[in-house]
Amino acid sequence: MTDRPHQSYAFTTHDGEQLFYRHWPAVERRRGCVVMFHRGHEHSLRMAHLVDELDLRAFDLFAWDARGHGHSPGARGDSPSFGTSVRDVQTFIEHIEQQWGIAPQDMAVLAQSVGAVLISTWAHDYAPHVRCLVLASPAFKVKLYVPFARSGLALMRRLRGNFFVNSYVKAKFLTHDPARQDSYDKDPLIARAISVNILLALYEAGERVVADAQAITIPTQLLISGADWVVHQGPQHAFFERLGAPDKEKHVLPGFFHDTLGERDRRIAVDKVRGFILRQFDKPYEQVDLRAAHLAGASHEEARALAAPLPAWSPRALYWACYRLGLKLGGLLSAGVRLGHRTGFDSGSTLDYVYRNTPTGRGPLGRLIDRSYLDAVGWRGIRQRKLHVEELLQHALERLHREGRPLRLVDVAAGHGRYVLDGLARAELRPQSVVLRDFSDLNVRDGAALIAQRGLEGVARFEKGDAFDCDSLASLSPKPTLGIVSGLYELFADNELVGRSLAGLAAGLEEGGYLIYTGQPWHPQLEMIARALTSHRGGAAWVMRRRTQAEMDQLVAAAGFEKLTQRIDEWGIFTVLLARRRPA
Repeated sequence: MTDRPHQSYAFTTHDGEQLFYRHWPAVERRRGCVVMFHRGHEHSLRMAHLVDELDLRAFDLFAWDARGHGHSPGARGDSPSFGTSVRDVQTFIEHIEQQWGIAPQDMAVLAQSVGAVLISTWAHDYAPHVRCLVLASPAFKVKLYVPFARSGLALMRRLRGNFFVNSYVKAKFLTHDPARQDSYDKDPLIARAISVNILLALYEAGERVVADAQAITIPTQLLISGADWVVHQGPQHAFFERLGAPDKEKHVLPGFFHDTLGERDRRIAVDKVRGFILRQFDKPYEQVDLRAAHLAGASHEEARALAAPLPAWSPRALYWACYRLGLKLGGLLSAGVRLGHRTGFDSGSTLDYVYRNTPTGRGPLGRLIDRSYLDAVGWRGIRQRKLHVEELLQHALERLHREGRPLRLVDVAAGHGRYVLDGLARAELRPQSVVLRDFSDLNVRDGAALIAQRGLEGVARFEKGDAFDCDSLASLSPKPTLGIVSGLYELFADNELVGRSLAGLAAGLEEGGYLIYTGQPWHPQLEMIARALTSHRGGAAWVMRRRTQAEMDQLVAAAGFEKLTQRIDEWGIFTVLLARRRPA
């Protein structure tokens, strides 16, 4: 507990839930704030002792009750999804900025266990501009002890749907502190249950973030409990080694159990946390410049390795040769696979087919193969990206309408334009003009036919245009108030090329106009795509260089845009963002 007075509040999430949090105001002139995220099963009051122990008198402190925990609503230990809880983090940070007037760069984020996985996933996916992260015993890989427990839980979920399991962990294995043990056992707000959906998603998020920790460049301190009964240490060390932050530090605390910041000797850990936070606030906030990441760095090396041919007759070369042969045979029956071979698996025609999501092929077997093809995680992510584009399209039109501005839309690389036209069909507001552009004659032809099919010739038109021609974009007339570029930059590794396109869009849009753009910070099938699929560009191998979200956002910011909001799918593959052009 703490002697510093606090108040209890709630903030509204994206889906209308009211999540509980506590606020301890600074007792000296405010320098910033610390936002705290509790362990699984627990709640904000379990971290209240840190308010006095950290002794950061010039900092506000905030702590939430995560969805399904403490005083917040929802089934205990559950959430609609892990991604929903990560988005809750973003909403909480935005609420603190708007309600309490604290900019993200003046926030330090402190998280334990499951909370630390939430925060590391958020840092990876949303690229926030916070001052620093402190992660205590992140639960990247929980010790389940029972052999094959994870695969068994996944199988049971397939058979019976979501269900709950209770934590086996007793208080004496969390901390050596008798008072903390006693309070844990008697706390009526602690829920020992966790849904299998969240437990399995926790594993998946942990694996993804550890594998791609290079994407996180925020100054980070990692605390590892040396005698942790609850989570494995190996992924924590791997996370630190791969972490992209130039300013990072790791401390292994011998003899500490899992409740790192609630241990009997926690003063050792708390002093390290306090010192790290103060050091970060003693120097100006700065970001790692990622705009030249296409020339050197982790994603550059990854793409170069994927583009390199495999040694002849090596096991991997033989495996991928067999995979390509299987795809060729599948294309004899599956319409989607056949279309990918003919036009490129990254073509507008393929994406239009994926959007339609109707399995087509020769006979039942062909439709079965096509269904499996359409259900690949990358295509599911593409369809979710489409829904997110449609959502932010509606959001941008509403903003323009409230501002009393004309609704003039341009998509500079629309493919067939289905996602734009579907979004407009669902929107309550209709633009005065819609210009869809693409460099492919095939896409222009089929997109124009789609406009005619929907009877939109009076509002929309399709024209040929180069999304990388800065002068062409800058001379758009009349000037659009909303631009869209979806699924394009992910196909091109060169940041200078993307920068020219964004500069042209910035010049072409009205001042204060909006931009919807997409990114691909992660993909679990990169090697399969590079080794087995072909591009629309001359049938070459489809090798992608991923851009971290921080890198993509920096390119957009350099062109003169301010990022406003973001969406990401549950697999962490595709992001969709809304930005506004800043005054020149």
